[in-house]
Amino acid sequence: MADNNNPPEGEKLSKNAQKKLEKQKQKEEAKAKKATEKTTEKPEKAEKAKTAEQEEEALNPTQYTENRKKLLHAFGENVYPHKFQVTISVPDFIAKYSHLERDTKLDEVVSIAGRIHVKRASGGALLFYDLKSEGAKLQLLCDKRHYHNADEFQKIHDALRRGDIVGVRGYPGRAKSKAAELSIIPVEIKLLSPCLHMLPTNTGHHDGLRDQETRYRQRYLDLMMNDDSRRTFITRSKIITFIRTFLNNRNFLEVETPMMNMIPGGAAAKPFVTFHNDLKMTLYMRIAPELFLKELVVGGLDRVYEIGKQFRNEGIDLTHNPEFTTCEFYMAYADYHDLMAMTEEMISGMVKEIRGTYKITYHPNGHDQPGIDIDFTPPFKRISLIEGLAEYAGIKVPDDLESEETRQFLIKTCQQKGVVCNPPHTTTRLLDKLVGEFIEPKCINPTFIIDHPEVMSPLAKYHRSIKGRTERFELFVNTKEICNAYTELNNPAVQKERFEQQAKDREKGDDEAQLIDQNFLTSLEYGLPPTGGWGMGIDRVCMFLSDHNNIKEVILFPAMKPNVQEGEEKKEETKN
Repeated sequence: MADNNNPPEGEKLSKNAQKKLEKQKQKEEAKAKKATEKTTEKPEKAEKAKTAEQEEEALNPTQYTENRKKLLHAFGENVYPHKFQVTISVPDFIAKYSHLERDTKLDEVVSIAGRIHVKRASGGALLFYDLKSEGAKLQLLCDKRHYHNADEFQKIHDALRRGDIVGVRGYPGRAKSKAAELSIIPVEIKLLSPCLHMLPTNTGHHDGLRDQETRYRQRYLDLMMNDDSRRTFITRSKIITFIRTFLNNRNFLEVETPMMNMIPGGAAAKPFVTFHNDLKMTLYMRIAPELFLKELVVGGLDRVYEIGKQFRNEGIDLTHNPEFTTCEFYMAYADYHDLMAMTEEMISGMVKEIRGTYKITYHPNGHDQPGIDIDFTPPFKRISLIEGLAEYAGIKVPDDLESEETRQFLIKTCQQKGVVCNPPHTTTRLLDKLVGEFIEPKCINPTFIIDHPEVMSPLAKYHRSIKGRTERFELFVNTKEICNAYTELNNPAVQKERFEQQAKDREKGDDEAQLIDQNFLTSLEYGLPPTGGWGMGIDRVCMFLSDHNNIKEVILFPAMKPNVQEGEEKKEETKN
């Protein structure tokens, strides 16, 4: 076949044809020259391309850790030093030097430390990092001209990656750029602890880690990436500090009581069971510290409180965790009226101090759904339990709450009202279900449900004016109980009768009913003064004040089922 670009042998070309052929050859030569230039780039450009390829390969999460270890091994320095002298924290640095103007560099040298969250380059001699520490962010403006050693400059920056903890010595200043962000201009950077795993990347408008499972299982990663989580646990700490200060200022003494008990008492709940090998006996993780604290009041410690963990072997849901934190206090010569006044003062004061207002917006169905307004302005509303059932559900409960007739009435009422109560159908459980169905939904703003029946309150003192009732209250916020308190029962004979009734309920299958604690009964025989007792669930209060609808959000290490699939944690680690 003839070549269309060349004439047949012996045939002369016209002038136009010659010009056309010449242009075609020029195009081919230019194309060949361009291809040659691509393969013979300047060494530094080729090296940069190679580095980019290596970094891209390193971003493969399945190879990242191994690649990082190799890189650090080649780095050749101790990447886990014992000490780095910090002269100023990142928040203090920002506060001290925020006044600096654009294009400023002070002559003084300071030392800070933190974790790298962002790394970006602007040529080989200028790099920028976002360094975070104690919830604050500071830019590192790394200029080769100011670094103490040019060779070391390139070496350290080749080694650093997102997530690394570094120490920095440098000058406070601001850049010339339009943004002129407050920065530290390093003269030296020291790798203090490398991060061997990829940090989750920011995508779209989301910052940090968003996968819920990963956040709960790897709370350190959650706190590292999400400022909201950090703020939540700061709020939790503020709540506990406020309670301590409130009680300490009223001459209460903070104490500690046993976590393992021979008899689980102080609340109606199912305990965790353990075994002491040396004593060869079964013990129970405490469900409440109440009985021990009242024994201390018997001993003459008139005002005591304890903030600590309780353990209940029950279900896990949005508002329940088997391990949770409470505060309980006992105050001699006080009754439940005194405690209601203290509760209003404490809770409203706490909300005002932490949130700056009595009125907050809470999102019970998540932040993507409309919120509700909750007003903590005192005084709080009060609803009598039995009268509340009559008002809100049209249920007139018989006066004799301990009779079989009343129990049967409540069973029939639950059936008629469509209220499900699983066995055993004790009067206590039936009443509790009815209250949960008809009264608690009315408690959006803080509301006291008061004057519980004796059958529901085995440790509370009988009411002074209403037969069959006790001087007890529960505080509800947005339908959830956060406080429980009462005038304490201090008659040992009556207390024994209440325990015995609970024991009968236990025989009927109610494994949450309390056992008879003879040691506690003996202590009452020595004399418990008129006393008011109070307890609050700190986790739920934190949920309201940090605007979370899941208790796992306010517990640093919530109860979780183990991962079934091997290696699932590593897969979750890169989610966001």
